[in-house]
Amino acid sequence: MTISRRNVLLGGAGLAGAAALPGFGAMPAFAQGAAMPQFKPEPGASLRVLRWSPFVKGEEDAWLANTKKFTEATGIEVRIDKESWEDIRPKAAVAANVGSGPDIVWVWFDDAQQYPDKLLDVTPLANALGAKFGGWYPGNEAYAKADGKFIALPLATIGNAVCYRDSWVKDAGFSTFPNDTKGFLELAKALKAKNHPMGFTLGHGVGDGNNYCHWVLWSHGGKMVDDQGKVVINSPETIAALKYAAELYKTFIPGTESWLDVNNNRAFLAGEISVTANGVSLYYAAKNDPKLADMAADIKTTNMPVGPTGVAELAQTTSACIFKYSKFPQAAQAYMAFMFDAPQMNAWIQGASAYCCQTLKAFANNPVWTSDPNHAPYAKASELLRPNGFSGPLGPQSAAAMADWIVVDMVAEAATGQRTPEEAAKRAETRANRIYRR
Repeated sequence: MTISRRNVLLGGAGLAGAAALPGFGAMPAFAQGAAMPQFKPEPGASLRVLRWSPFVKGEEDAWLANTKKFTEATGIEVRIDKESWEDIRPKAAVAANVGSGPDIVWVWFDDAQQYPDKLLDVTPLANALGAKFGGWYPGNEAYAKADGKFIALPLATIGNAVCYRDSWVKDAGFSTFPNDTKGFLELAKALKAKNHPMGFTLGHGVGDGNNYCHWVLWSHGGKMVDDQGKVVINSPETIAALKYAAELYKTFIPGTESWLDVNNNRAFLAGEISVTANGVSLYYAAKNDPKLADMAADIKTTNMPVGPTGVAELAQTTSACIFKYSKFPQAAQAYMAFMFDAPQMNAWIQGASAYCCQTLKAFANNPVWTSDPNHAPYAKASELLRPNGFSGPLGPQSAAAMADWIVVDMVAEAATGQRTPEEAAKRAETRANRIYRR
């Protein structure tokens, strides 16, 4: 898949339809009894939104269609820009620091924690949405709050699951996919012997690299910091995780240490690897290509194997931030209120084909989750996710540690033999201490 940047300008049909929108003037909000804030968009308001490039076209199409509905009802023009996943973080940080740029940005994980003072307090809107739609999932809420206030609106969790070629797994001698790390390693060896290696991202992939490397660490009981935020990454549990990663890496296709978020997709769809971890987009890329019909029928999905210390998955989250420098904060909040309303949010989740898991509990009954058996591992992504700051608090330190790729680099160094597990853990400890002692 080629990721490119494209701008879309959505024009409007005047403010005549504004009264039909939730949160405008004295009109009823989402539903009777829901105490939604009332927004009064600024005269002449227009908005610019920066989002990540889509991996599922239906997701983007649904968001644009919902945006068009907003524009047609209000006359507020909304320009949607998009950047590659790796570029969103630096672009958002630059906008925060210089005080100009998009009104709204979709950020990753706890990126918002790096510049909370630059973001609009959206607590009234977030609390109202939570009250109306069954509450926020705790992990998503934690990413979006600082000092008890919502500095962002939790938008989605992009589920992560094992995607594998069922026939190749069976040919390797496994009637079912192993559900623990020990069996997983044995399967990896068997697949390698059949010339069907696995491949997991060990490069700076915002989603796939972080998800895989945190799973390796957490599944063996390792963690960056303890409950008080003390760095404890250099531990026996971490060493065990890194030794396991090194054994597993021996079964991988060469080159995974340089992979970004698109590379495992490409390798899988080219038939070069048998197993990887990815969003449901990988399955749909095959399903929507007539040339890959046989592959699509052979793809199965499952949750990551359980490690010695249990289930521990990261799951990538994205939140929508409104910058304080925006000239149109009322319009920006009205836009987000509209996009979270049930007709629009359900349409977006449906259009994403299980790629974007809801952050509000009421949307868990969206029919997309039961429309295909391969959606099942992604259905509870928001419910099961563990925040990346585990087990300490989220904040500027946890955000900086992730932005600095400490866990990913550590796992990659040990897996590839660049450093011994002990050396990699020690280096990660030194880097983490520089951040957490600030």
